[in-house]
Amino acid sequence: MSDARDRGITVTEIAAMDEPIAVSPETTAAFIGRALRGPLHTPVLVRHFGEFRRRFGDCWSRSSLGPAVKQFFEHGGRKLYVVRVANTARGAMLCLPADGSALLLRAVDPGSTERLRAAVDYDGIPEDNDRLFNLTVQRVDPTSGLVVDQEMFKRLSYVEGDETFVADMLLTSTIVRVEAPFPLHRPAATTDEDSRFELTWVDPVQEGTDGTELSDYDLVGSMRDGTGLFALQQAERVDIVYLPPPGKGRDTGPAAILAADQYCKRRGAMLVVDPATAWQTADDAVAGVRELGYASPNILSYFPRLCSRGNDGPPRVAGGALAGLLCKLDATAGPWEALDRDLLGFKRRLRPAVDLDQRDTRALARAGLNAIVNAEHGRARVVGAATLSRGSESNRMFRSLPVRRTCLAIVSSVDLATRWAVFEQPDRKLTARIRAQVLAYLSGLANVGAFENDRFMVDCDAGLCERDDRLEHGVTILLVFQPKGSRVPISFTIHQTVAGCRVTSTAFAPVIEDCA
Repeated sequence: MSDARDRGITVTEIAAMDEPIAVSPETTAAFIGRALRGPLHTPVLVRHFGEFRRRFGDCWSRSSLGPAVKQFFEHGGRKLYVVRVANTARGAMLCLPADGSALLLRAVDPGSTERLRAAVDYDGIPEDNDRLFNLTVQRVDPTSGLVVDQEMFKRLSYVEGDETFVADMLLTSTIVRVEAPFPLHRPAATTDEDSRFELTWVDPVQEGTDGTELSDYDLVGSMRDGTGLFALQQAERVDIVYLPPPGKGRDTGPAAILAADQYCKRRGAMLVVDPATAWQTADDAVAGVRELGYASPNILSYFPRLCSRGNDGPPRVAGGALAGLLCKLDATAGPWEALDRDLLGFKRRLRPAVDLDQRDTRALARAGLNAIVNAEHGRARVVGAATLSRGSESNRMFRSLPVRRTCLAIVSSVDLATRWAVFEQPDRKLTARIRAQVLAYLSGLANVGAFENDRFMVDCDAGLCERDDRLEHGVTILLVFQPKGSRVPISFTIHQTVAGCRVTSTAFAPVIEDCA
């Protein structure tokens, strides 16, 4: 199996050389979907639901993103990237009169609830200068009316080619952009008639729109443009990815799932996939997985959906809650442990939409699906620890969810922590430094129970490579360890180069002779 991680031109902060690698880094999730407002194709880090509401708006009946985010934080998640995508949405437009022409401002963030206003004044500008003006733009919370963001631009010019030409200066704005045609004169001041110091705000002449329902292509986006799923290239580390259903009564399409799976393989992340709406029984789920053809060690799925106790509404997806439980598991026990634990149940108000017996649970496990069942104390919880890994021997090796997640966490941590090595002189001293850094990390994992035993190995070719292209070849790091729950040791080779990182794994690890 080979996973390539192309950093492209994304600027990332490289960890300091020889810095200790954290044994339990905070797990980071990423959700992609439709929201009422907020920046498009930009991963925004939120740490609680209130922060999501402030930046993206409240839960919305036309999107499942908001409820998924709420589930995530309710079930123990703490660090979440939200990527907003849209289909033909438009931003609000403001029109500032300019003596027979106008300065047209278009909202950067589209949406019907994006409330903007702008004002123009000439404070500090000589009276004989008819080219310059000051502009203030504000984003206002549509519910409270409070100012959320404000930007002030001094001494702008309406004349194209001037150093402070308004269209050029507003390219740095996170609120508005200038639209053509450009004004032919300086925008009129929007001050109060009785006082030149009292601003009068101009509201939009055209409201923004929310667009139409998302398609698979909106969720996936473009690698070249860094949109949709590929906007996550801007995030340094992502451990869990989830695509909530794109609309009411709709499932996330196979095209989006398969594209997200390939992306997760490159990033070393797990993809959470919801069961289809049509799956009403465990037999339906088993047959449905086979029909869809999903077979990936990076996919985590489950059955059934959840219902609210005392509510006759349709079952709801639980992908957001499951992602939150994974983050909670990592913080309390580590990714090498199974989700089937007493303290990792769903909220009491939620119950499985279908009652499963032991035969159903076993059938789901064989198909790579994790069962959600009613447990003691009235709380539903996950039974099983499987990925949707089928097919090749290398895939079957990662059928165990804890084994797969342990491997992904280790590879991601070592990758991030050793990027500095490609900028150092390749010699035996560098080899020793890398080995010491990574061995200390694996020793820490062994001490907290992440491995079956304390036999692991780290090797590195820095200073040993005689290839003519050794600078382009970079640094290769070999890891051998036996994760908890794995019957055999597993090896990974991390190829660090200036252009990026490539990871390969083998089903059968080398014989461990030099162990820590």
